[in-house]
Amino acid sequence: MTIGELFSGICDIPAELENTGVKGVTSDNREVESGFLFVCIKGGSFDGHSVAAKMIENGACAVVTQEKLGLDREINIMNSRRMYPELLSRFYGNPTRKFKLCAVTGTNGKTTVVNLCAQITRLLGHRTGVIGTLGTDTGGCLSYSHDGPPTTPEPRRLYQLFAQMAEENTEYCFIEASSQALAQYRFAADNFAVGAFTNLTRDHLDYHGTIGNYFAAKRMLFDMCDNAVVNIDDEYGRKIAEYCHEKGVPLKTISVDGKADFYTEFVKLAAHKSEFILTDKAAGKSYPVRFAMTGLYNVSNALEAAVTVHLTGVPMDEVLCALEKIEGVAGRLETLYAGDFTVIRDYAHTEDGLEKLLSMLKPLAKNRLIAVFGAAGERDAGKRPDMGKAAAKYADVLIVTTDSPRHEDPQKTIDDVVIGIPEGREHEEFTDRQSAIFRALEMAEKGDVVALCGKGHEDYQAIGDEYFHFDEKEIVDEYFKKG
Repeated sequence: MTIGELFSGICDIPAELENTGVKGVTSDNREVESGFLFVCIKGGSFDGHSVAAKMIENGACAVVTQEKLGLDREINIMNSRRMYPELLSRFYGNPTRKFKLCAVTGTNGKTTVVNLCAQITRLLGHRTGVIGTLGTDTGGCLSYSHDGPPTTPEPRRLYQLFAQMAEENTEYCFIEASSQALAQYRFAADNFAVGAFTNLTRDHLDYHGTIGNYFAAKRMLFDMCDNAVVNIDDEYGRKIAEYCHEKGVPLKTISVDGKADFYTEFVKLAAHKSEFILTDKAAGKSYPVRFAMTGLYNVSNALEAAVTVHLTGVPMDEVLCALEKIEGVAGRLETLYAGDFTVIRDYAHTEDGLEKLLSMLKPLAKNRLIAVFGAAGERDAGKRPDMGKAAAKYADVLIVTTDSPRHEDPQKTIDDVVIGIPEGREHEEFTDRQSAIFRALEMAEKGDVVALCGKGHEDYQAIGDEYFHFDEKEIVDEYFKKG
């Protein structure tokens, strides 16, 4: 591909660059090779413009800038960050036009909805890619990576994955669209077949600053989708629905309260499953559903996944037939042990997540509900007391520990959580998470439910600059092997 072809219709380029070949596109100065186009992006701690001249010396075919530097082989545009994924998409042959790309955004539920959608389409015989918190999967083998954003990859990696999916004849790709990814314009303007919204509660304010900015970032998805699926049981979901109406985005609303385009009724929850009636109001049809995950919020997740796949053109009865065959999602209300007492792990790591998880588990515990939880280091510290408050509201036994402390003092994260626990309420503290888990298992009695909250599927702890293997399933198995 030439520079002229890459920038056709975008902006004028120097005539001498028109026929120059492009071997790669990147914004990372460490990746520049001879013939690469280097896109200068100004970040929080590094400005690509500062090394633009050096990149030309190192063999870059041209540099893209939003500040005029007066360099040879410089292409100046209005917003280099916003244009970067557009250039990547063109360089890789506009791969997302070759399959149905669907995105899910929201604070909680993204991973569950995305993976339910993927399992549904795979069970129906479609090659399906997944990109999200559990890892990346182009349709073959799931792989995990901790080097970079854990939910939505940076643009170059993202479009490499899309290109691989297109080459492998992937039919669907379901992706978690994080607020940071949306705010940083990691996606090109190619429309998503479906954009789905789960809910919004306090999280990531260390990045966004205010809940208003956080919401505005999530809302950006609905400027890029052909169809929208929105949970209107959520206050911000209702705002998204209004926004879609204003923008003319085709919209289907969902609810577990019965006032939406698709809704559930007669919900029955058991320890490891749920049953409900799903109604398509416009079609005047209702379907009985059995689903292998419990909790009202998982009923909502299942409903959102079903409607998302349905809007890609799959009949609802086929969608639900596949949904009933699904056993669950790793690290989402996953049972690790079921004997005299039950041990589950879940990714709940916010006040809202803990509230939903523990309020659902409380009535299912025949004896006590034991909660093991903690806050991540170097992340939104303002939510920590609310996490303590939510856990204390439902759990009979509180064991406060760490998540991934990173560079922060683990005891500091614990102290911040404990602020929200009512004065005089007993709790135990462990800076070592494995010790906290072993303590919970040691004290568990017949009829108890032990909830390991916060890590979910994650098989690591981030301590300092390093990632250490830490899989709660293995830890629980190890405990029982020791007897």
